[in-house]
Amino acid sequence: MDKQLRPGTLCVRAGYQPKNGEPVELPIVQSTTFKYDDSDEMGMLFDLKKEGYFYTRLQNPTNDMVAAKIAALEGGVGCMLTSSGQAANFYALFNICQAGDHFVTSNEIYGGTYNLFGVTMKKLGIESTFVSPEASEEEIEAAFRPNTKALFGETISNPGCAVLDIEKFARIAHRHGVPLIVDNTFPTPINCRPFEWGADIVTHSTTKYMDGMATQVGGAIVDSGNFPWDEYAERYPGLTTPDESYHGLTYTKAFGRMAYTTKLVAQLMRDLGSIPSPHNAFLLHLGLQTLHLRMAQHCSNAQRVAEMLAKDDRVAWIRYSGLPGDHYYERAQKYLPGGSCGVMAFGLKGDRATAIKWMDSLRLINIATHVADARSCVLHPASHTHRQLSDEQLREAGIAPDLIRLSVGIEDIDDILDDIRQALDQIG
Repeated sequence: MDKQLRPGTLCVRAGYQPKNGEPVELPIVQSTTFKYDDSDEMGMLFDLKKEGYFYTRLQNPTNDMVAAKIAALEGGVGCMLTSSGQAANFYALFNICQAGDHFVTSNEIYGGTYNLFGVTMKKLGIESTFVSPEASEEEIEAAFRPNTKALFGETISNPGCAVLDIEKFARIAHRHGVPLIVDNTFPTPINCRPFEWGADIVTHSTTKYMDGMATQVGGAIVDSGNFPWDEYAERYPGLTTPDESYHGLTYTKAFGRMAYTTKLVAQLMRDLGSIPSPHNAFLLHLGLQTLHLRMAQHCSNAQRVAEMLAKDDRVAWIRYSGLPGDHYYERAQKYLPGGSCGVMAFGLKGDRATAIKWMDSLRLINIATHVADARSCVLHPASHTHRQLSDEQLREAGIAPDLIRLSVGIEDIDDILDDIRQALDQIG
């Protein structure tokens, strides 16, 4: 596939190119196993001396072609699909971290990721330090340690909708000889390609906009191929020293720019699983083919909603980077000139009961845990996903107690606006 093709064409064409007489739609290779006539040939596959398929936990043709499409969209050299976005973020870090290591992360990240980093990975002996992405470079650098292995952030944070200064984070990471890992779920590569701003590894919850229809749970890890692992060989022995489970093979020597991705598949997926089923990958592929069209409509609809809410006296505050005057507006013009996403955060004048009454008055928009879906949906974290936290604890986690997360879908914009207005009228 010509890498010069534009994103909309890559959405439709990248990853799978049928040959003469083959199906135009990606086939579902729903098989765990692949048959060979030659025992030596299968042995070479297990030794990573030959490319091919032998067991779907490691690789599957359907999954690989969808991964290739996502890699092309992000401009990366390789991609691995996972069974969830949570698995993608875990694998992205665990591929270069082990017990005794440390990484630095923005505190403006999804709550599930916050818990993964701060609680679960800590139990594995991998510690993290949370920093404000708005802190100065000197303050963020103060969090680094001799055993720090990575810096992590979200392009657009969930649920706070903060826009990451990717270039700043990349400068900090590279000054300390570590890669920058960016979760690019909300803007998708249609609206932002973090590699172009210095990021080294990108993750996605493909459950969200990439699927778009709430049909499958999945994740993806994309490698730029740009980070010079061998220059920091002592820091990343898993990539730069022999892997005894593959007869002493060294990933950087054997696979060059594909070292990080190959280790993800050959070692982590081999040992831990978390693969998506080929059928789920097929459903993701269907969603990806319209990603460029849907993102444009999500952004157009969200802009109209944000403009309406910003003018309504019953709204206490709103965060949407497409609004002039928003704290992240100028940064979004730099990193997200074509639009950010369909998700916004806002608060209503009143208390928690006010937010709940407004949500319960909605007729079209779904109250749902999901986000970044074709259907508009809404959530009040303080009453739902984070209901176990006090107001003080919510603020410490960067979530205002009155925060409402609204994910604007691709329905007719006038119907969306009408539903929001009539629900606002119910609260006075």
